[in-house]
Amino acid sequence: MAKADPKPAAPSLDAVRARIDVIDQELLKLVDERAALAREVAAAKAAAGDADKFGLRPGRETQLLRRLLALPRQAASAALVVRLWRELIGDSLSRQGPFHLSVFGGRDPIRAVEAARLRFGVAPSLKTAARPEDAFAAAKTLGGVAVLSLASDAPWWGRLLAEPRLKVFAALPCLSAWGPTTALAVAEVEVEPTGQDRTFWVTDAPGSAAAVEAALGRDGVAADLVAEAGGLKLFALMGYYQADDERLARAPGRLSGVIGAAPSPFDV
Repeated sequence: MAKADPKPAAPSLDAVRARIDVIDQELLKLVDERAALAREVAAAKAAAGDADKFGLRPGRETQLLRRLLALPRQAASAALVVRLWRELIGDSLSRQGPFHLSVFGGRDPIRAVEAARLRFGVAPSLKTAARPEDAFAAAKTLGGVAVLSLASDAPWWGRLLAEPRLKVFAALPCLSAWGPTTALAVAEVEVEPTGQDRTFWVTDAPGSAAAVEAALGRDGVAADLVAEAGGLKLFALMGYYQADDERLARAPGRLSGVIGAAPSPFDV
């Protein structure tokens, strides 16, 4: 009777640590090379006459992260992958030109700052804003992004109806494992459908949020209330909707409109 093959011996702790040291060195070389390429991107944009344009491309970032998360992994969690690449992307944007954050924290400023750093990394400069208007003003400057907390008594999201160039392009955090949506990111940026999106829609419709959701549902629009203040309601619509969508034109409310869209959480 043949004997079973003995189990291979487990590697020693020293051997594992030595392998980690080698990988760390390899990672550093690749990260350094990637950072250097950001400078080449900046040079190419300058040569093309686009040096005065903000390099933020939310749709492209989303597709990149989704491709990475779809690749085979043995141990790296979705949170680890997203966190690493958010830092790399933020650093790259900062090397290509101006990139700065203005954070309005509402009733929970510390959490808003933490959410901003999780989404955009440590590379961009960050200042807190006392009022939503201050954050909007900063977002109108080159490289500006406003991060505004939903924990606010002021319905700042309604003011975006009068600011057509400013669009919501991200909901923070971007992973459901990190908790529910607590803030939105706004900038003068093109918002494109990514295939898995939530559209943010404001209405002054009276009555309950449930009644508005039911009215939208009868027209085939799935919606969830995100925030409510000052007689205005903010809903997240499941999917990507254009501002002139007929279904939204029939929805309750005299003052209403789309203020942007954001990718759905990456781990949903």
